[in-house]
Amino acid sequence: MAQIFVVHPENPQSRLLRQAGELLAEGGLVAVPTDSSYAVVARLDDKAAADGLRRLRGLDDRHHLTLLCRDLAEISHFARVDNTQYRLLKMATPGPWTFILEASREVPRRVSHPSRKTIGIRVPDHRVALALIEAAGSPLMSTTLIPQDEDLPLNDAQEIFARYEHQLAAVVDGGPCAFEATTVIDLTGAAPEVVRRGRGDPAALGLA
Repeated sequence: MAQIFVVHPENPQSRLLRQAGELLAEGGLVAVPTDSSYAVVARLDDKAAADGLRRLRGLDDRHHLTLLCRDLAEISHFARVDNTQYRLLKMATPGPWTFILEASREVPRRVSHPSRKTIGIRVPDHRVALALIEAAGSPLMSTTLIPQDEDLPLNDAQEIFARYEHQLAAVVDGGPCAFEATTVIDLTGAAPEVVRRGRGDPAALGLA
């Protein structure tokens, strides 16, 4: 059965997040709030956990898992970023953006797109999510917590616990989220392409 950790959204208790990080290290899946919606996360180096993420969401291996990073430096470690892309990422991070980038060799195949060798990466602007990444000691694989056959993500930690108490190791309850998807921008082509409009306004990055 999942544990539930109730934390302050602006000043989360490090002790509780360390416990959640330990559950991640043991191969567990953890639900955590972000600046868009609740996400389910797992350790980057855990293949079984990656499979568990996809089973929970009903996803196949063609679906991008997103890498949650602490900062811009970590993004450049896991993705190939040129100077133009770097300037755009610097403007946008942290924030409600997901960027599709060419994956570096540091990204396990199970996380990158199998045919395109690309990866979705973002730095969430949410203290609880960032603190959990810090407690885990490395970026985390993630996917938005949208129940199978539904269209909207879950935004209430108690409901998440009720639905997934036997599939998750823990739920980090940091209160409700913004409840709006990230804006997804593909940076693998000749010019940035807005794939999905969400909470981030493309105009803020100079994109139409």
